[in-house]
Amino acid sequence: MAKKNKQEEEVLVDVGSSLTGLERYLEENRKSITTIGIAIFAVVAGYFAYTKLYQEPLEQEAQEEIFYAESLFQKDSLEQAINGYDGHMGFLDVAADYSGTKAGNMANYYAGISYLRLGEFENAIKLLDEFSTSDPLLSAEATGAIGDAFMELNQPEDALEYYVKASKVSNNSYVVPFYLFKAGLVAEMQGDFEAAVGHFETIKEEYPDSKQAADVEKYIARAEAQQPE
Repeated sequence: MAKKNKQEEEVLVDVGSSLTGLERYLEENRKSITTIGIAIFAVVAGYFAYTKLYQEPLEQEAQEEIFYAESLFQKDSLEQAINGYDGHMGFLDVAADYSGTKAGNMANYYAGISYLRLGEFENAIKLLDEFSTSDPLLSAEATGAIGDAFMELNQPEDALEYYVKASKVSNNSYVVPFYLFKAGLVAEMQGDFEAAVGHFETIKEEYPDSKQAADVEKYIARAEAQQPE
């Protein structure tokens, strides 16, 4: 019993010593600790102010500005959607003036797709390359569209690179076989029949219910027949 009491006393002494040491540390470093606390508060308060007083209102404003351009895009009035019309901003202005917002980012995507449809392929690549998203489906579509633009510019190697990328950023059962099929055709066109077979067989094995899988066997056979023995 005496031994137990002694151990408890030792623990209490240790805790007391620790508290005394902590108190001494706090006293000796009170100024620096206070300064750090103020700095942390300033950062948190600054972030809150930036988000609530600047970023959110700016985002709302950007959404309002892009709405009209989107309506023109839906009507296929692409030139007006890109450059603006009747006093309203186009995608280019929204992307430039609201570059730090979601709407500004989407404006790059819409402008890129618009340029692609208008046959201005270099502009399409530039704008789509500036677009970024965590949405795998939208990312695949933007990446694949860059591939389409490169094909129109007669740059199949670059097109193939982007078709392959587009097939890997999503697991969507519609998008992936769509771009795998394009990749297979371009690989075959370039004489890389082994790669072409690989893309077509991936469609057959992993996406058997896709539209592309319906007659992919003939493309496999055609590519295999062209492989050197």
